[in-house]
Amino acid sequence: MQMIIDEKLRWYGFWTVDRLKGGKVRKYYEEIRDSYKKGTPIDRTQEKIRKLIAHAVRTTEFYKDFDPDTPLEKMPVMNKDAYRSHYEECQSSVYKEASDNRIMYTSGSTGTPFAMIQNRNKILHNTAASIFLGAAGGYYIGMKEAFIRMWVGDHAKKSWLSRTAENLIMMDCSNLDDEALGKMVSVIRKKKVKCIIGYSSAIGELGRYIEKYHVDTKDFCVKAILPISESMPGEIRRNLEKIFRCTVRSWYSNEENGIMGLQREEDESYYIDTESYYYEILKLDSDEPAEPGELGRIVITDLYNYAIPLIRYDNGDLAVAERKEKDGRFRLYLKELYGRRGDMIYDCKGRIVSPFVLLNGLSMAKGIDQYRFIQEDETRYTLWLNGDKEQIDEKAILDFIGPYFGEEAEITVEYVDEIPVLNSGKRKSFENRCEKYIKK
Repeated sequence: MQMIIDEKLRWYGFWTVDRLKGGKVRKYYEEIRDSYKKGTPIDRTQEKIRKLIAHAVRTTEFYKDFDPDTPLEKMPVMNKDAYRSHYEECQSSVYKEASDNRIMYTSGSTGTPFAMIQNRNKILHNTAASIFLGAAGGYYIGMKEAFIRMWVGDHAKKSWLSRTAENLIMMDCSNLDDEALGKMVSVIRKKKVKCIIGYSSAIGELGRYIEKYHVDTKDFCVKAILPISESMPGEIRRNLEKIFRCTVRSWYSNEENGIMGLQREEDESYYIDTESYYYEILKLDSDEPAEPGELGRIVITDLYNYAIPLIRYDNGDLAVAERKEKDGRFRLYLKELYGRRGDMIYDCKGRIVSPFVLLNGLSMAKGIDQYRFIQEDETRYTLWLNGDKEQIDEKAILDFIGPYFGEEAEITVEYVDEIPVLNSGKRKSFENRCEKYIKK
């Protein structure tokens, strides 16, 4: 009872403070909620895009030669390298020296770290989106939360006061051996953690540990699990739901934008927050729109960041999207969502192999604790496996995944004691070392 009262005090306390400050977070929260329930107004979205482009043309060196009425599809597609190369020119003169800006840093796990400046309005909107998409996934402000990630660098650390206010336990995943996982499980039980948020691979390791050591979770208080940053195989997701007896719904997010979507409860697709972001899905080899149902590049226009206008930002992820329109409103779902293009695996003819083929094939195999599938060149592949060699049916695995790569494919299986964790704290499931594809 005391815990419930404490959580409610935090929830109502947050909104009371927001109201005293003008109620902006509540306003954004209600707009996001309205779009979630009814769809996002198309005309309002187009107006936001027009204002953002006009602002970028008026206040940045990079866009100054564009007409302020340039339609979105005529603006250049940008990526991290482009922003790094033109970092100063892309900053808005209006917000460049603002004292209430915030800088968000990417982990650098897929390249050089990237710093994104966000203006105050964007920060407040991010807060509103986090609260709403958290609540939609079963997490409410005030719940005892365990956040599993890499807590390194001054920008990632939180003070005791912040942790107390947020009811947050910081769990570092730089080490995911059994001893470290055992300590995490102990804290989750003793501290009566109600929500677990963190890297998908780290939460998956937590589930593996619980199963391996037959940990009794009946006295756990976990009500929601929100994986972030990486795709979680459906088999692992559903298994975690059984272990913790709660819903597991991934957030689609990154450091530079924020939380952009929430996995649906009924399937593996993602609902995208179209109140905050405008998504385009472009072809893999051109800036033309992908056909309905075609795998393409995710290109994001952030409708609220005016400090560095993110217009047509190719974040490196791939997806198959479905857009639905009704009564002047629209919704966007990512029916399939894949990670960085540089981590995609190709068959012997140069076609992308769906990661879910590998994720599901390996996740369902008995005896495997960890794995990584590596493309060495155009026809050679290596599969690292860590687990019980006596239980692993190597032939069945190769018979399942082999046909997806072609007759020329050479897949070598290697058994390892541990799949290494990246500097970011994530454990990569796929790695492409082929020069032909790394350069794409």
